[in-house]
Amino acid sequence: ARRRRGGPGRALMGTMDCNTEPGAVTINLLLIVRPEEAAGKDRGQREGQTEGGRGADCPFVSPGRRSPAAPREQTPPVTSGPDKGTQVTVEIHREDSSPQLIKRLSLGKGSQALRGHDNKGFQRTEAPRPPGAKDLHAYPWDKSSLKSMPVDLQQLKKLDAYALKVNVQNSVEELVKALLKQARTDLEKVRAIWMWICHHIEYDVVGYHNKSQLSSKPRDVLQMGKSICEGYAELFQHMCSLAGIQCKKLSGHAKGHGYKTGQTFTGDSDHAWNAVYLEGRWHLLDSTWGSGSVDDSFTKFTYRYNEFYFLTHPALFINNHFPDNSNWQLLKPTLTLKEFENNMLHNSNFYTLGLLAAHPETPIIHTVNGKASVSVDCRSGTLFMFKLKGTDEHGLMTLKKHGMKLDVYPQKTGSHKLEIFAKPSKAEAPDDVYKCVVEYVVECESVDKAMRFPKDLHQPVGPSWFSERQGFLRPSHREPVLHTNDGRCSLTFTLGKDISVLTSLHADGSSLAEDMGRRHVLQTHRGNQVELKVHLPHAGNFVLKIYSKKKSDPGNYDYIFNYLIRCLNTEVKWPAFPQSYSKWLQDYEIVEPLSGLLPANRNVHFKLKMHGIAKVLVQAENTHPLTQNRGCWEGTCNTSGCREVFVMVHENANHSFYSHVLKYEVETQ
Repeated sequence: ARRRRGGPGRALMGTMDCNTEPGAVTINLLLIVRPEEAAGKDRGQREGQTEGGRGADCPFVSPGRRSPAAPREQTPPVTSGPDKGTQVTVEIHREDSSPQLIKRLSLGKGSQALRGHDNKGFQRTEAPRPPGAKDLHAYPWDKSSLKSMPVDLQQLKKLDAYALKVNVQNSVEELVKALLKQARTDLEKVRAIWMWICHHIEYDVVGYHNKSQLSSKPRDVLQMGKSICEGYAELFQHMCSLAGIQCKKLSGHAKGHGYKTGQTFTGDSDHAWNAVYLEGRWHLLDSTWGSGSVDDSFTKFTYRYNEFYFLTHPALFINNHFPDNSNWQLLKPTLTLKEFENNMLHNSNFYTLGLLAAHPETPIIHTVNGKASVSVDCRSGTLFMFKLKGTDEHGLMTLKKHGMKLDVYPQKTGSHKLEIFAKPSKAEAPDDVYKCVVEYVVECESVDKAMRFPKDLHQPVGPSWFSERQGFLRPSHREPVLHTNDGRCSLTFTLGKDISVLTSLHADGSSLAEDMGRRHVLQTHRGNQVELKVHLPHAGNFVLKIYSKKKSDPGNYDYIFNYLIRCLNTEVKWPAFPQSYSKWLQDYEIVEPLSGLLPANRNVHFKLKMHGIAKVLVQAENTHPLTQNRGCWEGTCNTSGCREVFVMVHENANHSFYSHVLKYEVETQ
């Protein structure tokens, strides 16, 4: 019977002591554990010490550096084996008597986090169990959620605000008691602890450089109000234990401050973070990285709360956290250290901005014939920019509905740092500025000198969802580059309501003055359609810039987008279009002559579409009236003896004056 109660291979032996207070009986029990069970417990202890081992730091720390081991309280070993047992004292009371405080209680590993503290009012925390199959998430990321469990941040707002205001620094126990007053569920308890630490413990940049003066003990971290990652993780673990939440401190390598693209990791771990057990599963978080960041010189910490590192999805967490014990990746399959080193680093901005993937997926790219290509996928309209060695001159970036595509053409061989930046299309907060989301190293073996772009080219290039949002719909040319052999091209758009358009053509050097740049593009409006005719003055690379404003708005035009126009034909030499004046209305149209430079001593035929006009005259050496025929004004003018030709309109038959609408120049003989 005794063996059945104790289970196979385990026995309970006891002695009864009747010399106790009235109404109570004390029994000393000796618990015998099988040798293999004891060995399992011993191994579990060793693994636990490894996972909670030392770590220096990051986001802020160059990987590979060591830090001193944090002081730890040693847990007395559990005595077990065939001839030894764990001594337990039990008091048995009558139903009508009041139990006294238990005098001796050995809980082994499970009581470690609570030993040496006043634990009144706190429930006992179970020993953290190792992760199992139900804790694992599929890798790669399934793009469903940034977190490893559903979290309604709106519902947590009130709790967050409460946690930020809690001001207790005399003891960790009192702090946890205060935080738990507004927390009911385990998630809320963890959230309150997380929010408090992220907003009240600053990263100790001085202590990082002088670790001999540094303590990672929870009470010291609380009183100092600062620490490195080891202290953040120790404090988080201890506060969770007091709150009755299973929590584990993890150590490993991190791609944080000082990380260089493509570097390898050797030596001891350099960062520490936590795992918490919620709703039957382990979850990962990093309160150090959740609290803020340090500057490039590693001398100043700035509180900058980062929600991303709270219960981060393990398939995203592995992007920059590699635990010493691969089980704590919480992934299936797990990654090797080599895979971790070779994988792209996507920082938290990448995911919080709704980006999904970057291609290629390796951080080092080699050019092919002088060109390297990158693309980013995202859920909705996001604005992008890039820097190749600090400038955006040597690339072509196009915006897509669900991301962007970029071709870069380094103009020097060697290694080039390529940074991709992004921001929301609708800025909702003051800090919605361009943030770096991904970095590459471009290795260039040969240079394509033909792909030098004009300095006036603005990124992104070509039409996109952004230009459509500004009212430029159904573009005839969706690609960013227009190639022309004869130096002429034509583009059409459907315009949104109440839009006025301004265009200009730009080239490097002094070949095209700003006023002439406008005259090499001719606008023609037909209903809600606009046609842009472009005549290039010579071969080369040109930028066609397009601006707009509301017709009802008296203000300036806003830049919307641009195209790159390329012509290799050195025979090309088109003159500008005629100069137009304010009386030339947007829906008037020049049928002929399109060239603003007329031949000398010739009869030139004019055909102009204009409405609401009483008379039209062409003034050269002599005045030539045009006649109206089916909506067009037509006639011939001789260019002999003049340098300029003007088109004038008589708007009202009762008026005696004419208004200039167009001006042509005549070739010199």
